[in-house]
Amino acid sequence: MAKGYWIARVDVRDLERYKDYVAAAKPAFEKYGANFLARGGAITELEGKARARNVVIEFPSMQHAVDCYNSPEYQIAAKIRHEVADAEMVVVEGI
Repeated sequence: MAKGYWIARVDVRDLERYKDYVAAAKPAFEKYGANFLARGGAITELEGKARARNVVIEFPSMQHAVDCYNSPEYQIAAKIRHEVADAEMVVVEGI
């Protein structure tokens, strides 16, 4: 079974409230087996418009990744994120 990966590109507008998002998202990430491979850090812009924060999260499967996003636990966190950040998020199937 192929792993699933969240790829998120984020510009945070309110750093203090973003901490609330991180705390609120933690139970969903634990429940669905999230493994953070990249979380912020330095970037090199190659093509297109980069965002300030880039995150890659590995899940045991595509289904785990999608279920995590759709879970009631994560949707509480997502509501906070929508208020304090602009983002694009996709789930990608691993090889």
